[in-house]
Amino acid sequence: MTAVNERLQDPESPVRKLRVAVVSPFLDKRHGSERIMTEWLSHLPDVFDIHIYSQRVEDMDPSKFTWHRIPKLPGPHLFNFLWWLAAIRLWVYWGRCFRGLRHDLLFSSGANWPGADVICVHIVFSEYRRQVKGEMSLLRNSLWHWPTLVHRHIYYAVSNWLERRAYTDPDTSLVVYSQKSARELERVYCRSDRIPVIYLGLDHSVFDPISRSALRGEARKTLEIAKDEFAIILVGNDWRNKGVPVLLEALELLRELPIRLLVVSREDSSVCRDLVKEKQLEGRVRFLAPRKDIEFYYAAADAYAGPSLQDSYAMPPAEAMACGLPVIVSAAAGVSEIITDGEDGLILNDPKDAMALAAMIRRLYEDEAFRTRLGERAAATTVKYTWEHNGRELAAVFEDVLHRKAAQAPREKATKARGVSRRS
Repeated sequence: MTAVNERLQDPESPVRKLRVAVVSPFLDKRHGSERIMTEWLSHLPDVFDIHIYSQRVEDMDPSKFTWHRIPKLPGPHLFNFLWWLAAIRLWVYWGRCFRGLRHDLLFSSGANWPGADVICVHIVFSEYRRQVKGEMSLLRNSLWHWPTLVHRHIYYAVSNWLERRAYTDPDTSLVVYSQKSARELERVYCRSDRIPVIYLGLDHSVFDPISRSALRGEARKTLEIAKDEFAIILVGNDWRNKGVPVLLEALELLRELPIRLLVVSREDSSVCRDLVKEKQLEGRVRFLAPRKDIEFYYAAADAYAGPSLQDSYAMPPAEAMACGLPVIVSAAAGVSEIITDGEDGLILNDPKDAMALAAMIRRLYEDEAFRTRLGERAAATTVKYTWEHNGRELAAVFEDVLHRKAAQAPREKATKARGVSRRS
């Protein structure tokens, strides 16, 4: 029986806690992948001694982990990212060699540490780059946006190189949010081994139909949404990848309907505003800054639309479902795997098909009974997805990896001994 098994079966066991080094540039609950890591670590069973190597940690109980703070380099994101990649190794090795911090397992958020025992794959960058290749072309953008695009090209190239090194290592266990990501890893990096899929949890004390109903009046009044207007919401950064262009095309086809689009994002909206102006949709589209109580925005909406070009999962549609909103997602988003098309949500097979998207929106607008039924079933579907369950699933992944390492240790020791014997 492994130490993790003993601890899980008997929390009072004298067996020491298993030390896990966690590598992540930063952790908080305001950003997508960082929020997922924060929730997973917060809900792990109390059998692990968590050591987080990060530049910033927020929204976590400090009594549940040890933070090894890595300084942040001022300047462009790319410079800090390259510094982070070098510094993280120095900090971990320093702790191991001079402070005796030997870890049973190293868990990396993304491809920050090739050779980690376990890596959570938030995105397959090579697949993402393929999807946005046209949008990233310098020739298709004005000179004003070239510095940003060049910065992104370099950042994506470095990320691609890192993930190729990390994801092709057969000794590294990969964890994903969806079967879609597992298939991408098999296609791009020939990972044919069984990759655990952990469908993301939700906080059902925050995202639920009753709370949404209670907030609705105040939310619509604050956002100045008229009673006869139909509000569609989309939440996320990188508006190109999230499908804002095709959503605007769909609104253009539905110009005669009183539909408002709420886009919640941290990204600079200037280019997107130009597109809105070009399609003469001013007054129909509103850009909103994220807020901690994102459920306030869901309460104001009548439907969620997320025609993503590429998404490992996409949390906002799942949150909207838990609130009882009818949702439209693309088949290119991993969250579509928890949806039954036409039963508890609508799935857009081609994320660039504006006409099909417009038809789905029109149906939701015109058929109130269908809209209500879809929202009710969506809320029921999400009940089984919780962060507590995710914590247990991640612990099982760690246990499996520790089993494997324990089995390999005697063989490696014997191989090393044979090598010493031959040399002597």
